[in-house]
Parts: sequence; structure tokens; C-alpha cells
Amino acid sequence: MFKNFRVGDMAVYPAQGVAEVLGIESREVSGNQETFYMLRLIDTDRRIMIPLSKALSVGLRQVISRDEVPAVMGLLKSKPARLSRQNWNRRYRGYIDKLKTGSVYDVAEVLRDLYLLRYQKPLSFGERRLLDTARELLTRELSVATSAGADGIQAELDDIFPPPPPEGIDSPLEMDVAVES
Repeated sequence: MFKNFRVGDMAVYPAQGVAEVLGIESREVSGNQETFYMLRLIDTDRRIMIPLSKALSVGLRQVISRDEVPAVMGLLKSKPARLSRQNWNRRYRGYIDKLKTGSVYDVAEVLRDLYLLRYQKPLSFGERRLLDTARELLTRELSVATSAGADGIQAELDDIFPPPPPEGIDSPLEMDVAVES
């Protein structure tokens, strides 16, 4: 559910991450008065202006509550019904679309699926970047939701997804995942 944000609130801007609402300002744009949320991304310090009238349509939302964190962690630990056999380019576009939704559950799915795919074959350069992006987005939101440090969340993710084994050694994870033809 969307709520109006106040100065000091934390919000999630899809595919960009957690931001702090620095202010709500009116500005003239093309001869029309428009009111904007003034946001600062917490990880890059980048500033973003979002029109209040478009906040819902661009996917601006509240940070998840502490109560939702176990569900997100459960999703990360779950096995997908199937991993797609699409080429990397189609998978990449699908992952980008999921990140753009802004849903923490979609971001968690992208992270999980890319980690699991990494155990089966090398990821393309774009997929590796998406893995890093999804990991960063999820880490930031979970650390804000739980008031924990990003390092603690990173450690939890490392426990769920250990590094892949050296080539020629079986994966430490059981891969009982059906592959879609």
C-alpha cells in the first residue's frame, strides 16, 4: 500500500535502492506548478526528484517492515520451480524487468536465480552485474528494515549462497531444480 512520505522517511525507488526523503518542494515545470519528493539515495548520495503525482506509477514504496524480512529470507532459501534454458540475453531482460518492478520479492528472486545459475554455468558479464545490483538492492533494504548493518546482511546472504566450488568439484548445494526446455 502506498502512503505519502514525510521528510526523513525512507523509501525504495525501483532499481535504484533505498532513499531518504529530504524534502517536498514545489517547482515550476513547463509553466505548471508541480510538487516533488526530493530523495537522496543512501548508497550513492545521488539526488532524485519524483513528482508526487507520479510516485505510485514509478513504483516508489515504503521499505518493507521487519515482519516481512523472514519471508524474503525464506524466498532466498527456496528452490525455484525451474530455471529457464533461455539464452543469457532473454534471461537478462527478464531480470531487468523484475528489478524495475521495485518489489523486494522480485529482487530476491533475481538474486536467488542468478546465484543458483552461477552454480550451473558461468554467468555472462551482464548477469554478473545484475547479480551485484540485486545483492546491493536487497542488502540495503534489509539493513534498513532490520536496523542491522549492511555487513551483517551480507554475511547472512553469504551463508545462504556460498561461493561456487572450483571447477570439477560438485556444488555444495543440492540442485534438484527442473530445467525448462
